[in-house]
Amino acid sequence: MSSDSEFTIECERFRLELNERTRIMGILNLTPNSFYDGGKFINPADAIKYAVRMVEDGADIIDVGAESSRPGSDPISPDEEIERLKPVLSELSRLNVPISVDTYKSPVARWALDRGASIINDMSGFRFDSEMAKVVSEYKAPVVIMHTYGKPKTMQDNPQYKSLLNEISNYLKDSINMGIKAGISPDRFIVDPGIGFGKTVSHNLEILKGLSRLKELGSPILIGPSRKSFIGNILNLPPEKRLEGTAAAIAIGIMNGANIIRVHDVKEMVRVAKISDAIRSSKRLID
Repeated sequence: MSSDSEFTIECERFRLELNERTRIMGILNLTPNSFYDGGKFINPADAIKYAVRMVEDGADIIDVGAESSRPGSDPISPDEEIERLKPVLSELSRLNVPISVDTYKSPVARWALDRGASIINDMSGFRFDSEMAKVVSEYKAPVVIMHTYGKPKTMQDNPQYKSLLNEISNYLKDSINMGIKAGISPDRFIVDPGIGFGKTVSHNLEILKGLSRLKELGSPILIGPSRKSFIGNILNLPPEKRLEGTAAAIAIGIMNGANIIRVHDVKEMVRVAKISDAIRSSKRLID
């Protein structure tokens, strides 16, 4: 698969060429209260076993989260977040894929990067912790910067935008500038429009439809629609029955420019990505 822009993620011993194909980020939640798989992987042995299976199924990155960011969730302390990560992170870092840690707290990011994590996934785009950009810069780590509308506790309380894609693009542009000022190299950023984070159903659909707009930022694009509530609202189905809806959203996202997809169902979404990549590549060849 060729790409309008050729991106490479370099993190220590790993190098992911994003122009070859869409890359798959598998979700590993160590939380008791995540919306889909909360409580499934509190046992460290179960978490590690599941991560191994995701890699076997085709995950290119494992994204580990120790604090739920579901709408209405309460934050936990950095110490509690680290305690949840401690039993699994060193073992996960032995896998032959980069480990991303989903955190917006600089002490957690520093602790994780010291213990083998390769990527930081900051849902706030550096807005919740002023030290985060400095830590990422110090470790020369790639960073996912996401757009969010407020904090998880209140982000779904009537989110409103005058111009959704403009506001998301400007927010992410500001986050990139914050990072560059802190010393992060421009090729270290991955941008995420934050599907489901302070967005209504129509907002999420508009993001997927207009995703190519974010190419103007000059960074790889990550999307995470997996099993989210907008799919459930459209289909009137609970999270465990949203696989097909997720597949449709992922396919549209890839066709519109996503370079990385963050998913719960690695094996199935690897297949969706392969077909989407083939169609996207074929379209460009014909054009």
